[in-house]
Amino acid sequence: MSGLIEGLPDAVALRCLARVPFYLHPQLELVSHSWRAAIRSRELFKARQEVGSSEELLCVCAFDPENLWQLYDPLRDRWITLPILPSKIRHLAHFGVVSTAGKLFVLGGGSDAVDPLTGDQDGSFATNEVWSYDPVIRQWSPRASMLVPRAMFACCALNGKIVVAGGFTTCRKSISQAELYDPEKDVWVPIPDLHRSHNSACAGIVIGEKVHVLHKGLSTVQVLDHKGRGWTVEDYGWLQGPMAVVQGAIFVMSHGIIIKQDREVRKVVVSASSDFRKRRIGFAMIGLGDDIYVIGGVISPEGWNWDIKPMSDVDVLTVGAERPTWRQASPMTRCRGTILGCTHLRI
Repeated sequence: MSGLIEGLPDAVALRCLARVPFYLHPQLELVSHSWRAAIRSRELFKARQEVGSSEELLCVCAFDPENLWQLYDPLRDRWITLPILPSKIRHLAHFGVVSTAGKLFVLGGGSDAVDPLTGDQDGSFATNEVWSYDPVIRQWSPRASMLVPRAMFACCALNGKIVVAGGFTTCRKSISQAELYDPEKDVWVPIPDLHRSHNSACAGIVIGEKVHVLHKGLSTVQVLDHKGRGWTVEDYGWLQGPMAVVQGAIFVMSHGIIIKQDREVRKVVVSASSDFRKRRIGFAMIGLGDDIYVIGGVISPEGWNWDIKPMSDVDVLTVGAERPTWRQASPMTRCRGTILGCTHLRI
């Protein structure tokens, strides 16, 4: 990098470029070779942190089109399309997804195409492959594989590391193994197993800097202590349903109602639209700032209407306001249908 902006030292020019929104970076690269090098440098993203211009984006992957991710910029209500994930597995689904260290990680999962003879997903129900997307160079890269292939498992980012636990290795075998990934070293290590496995998919959330693993159909929660030395089993009586964390609080959608869920207290926040109460399924629900985002999904068949309608809609509930209100954001521009993965990315 030299002579980025005439008359300015490169260090100052870089801080100027750091204030430009991420979605404009491809256009900035067209200015010159030196600007392209600057835009794709780690120094630029360090400068973004220093000047307070880091952005909090949402990452979304839906059933259609296959293996395609989009980023959503909530400040500008804009969608950005990423390069296609170069996995050899067609219609990758049931994977884990998190972000840490400024990168998006897609872990495990398998094909969503079912073999009618075996019930396995296209011969690949569960893989141990791991991919990361680097927004600096805008490229997917393979990372060290997990120790155990798995699908439908809990996956969380905690203190710069990635924790995975439970899930299935085949459609008939659930597992209790857990492991920890260090992105800087690109190494997986085993950690204590879950106390129990269960014949259902599981998910993970982080509350109070602790990983909580929830199995569908169970009221009990398995909690990893903050040092990763072991799990405890707690029965918080949490409701079942799509879940989001906003400012450290848990919100659950149950029977078309958004409920704030403390350990022993439930508070009805607001009703959802008729779509949620009746026929909208397969959507993602995620918290960002003071908002809950409900993204995509399908309208399921009803009565004599057997059509399944894929959705690209995005509905936003502001729960930080005195009176929670719904609004609509721009729909996804490429993705639609059942949401396979959704997480945050800070860049």
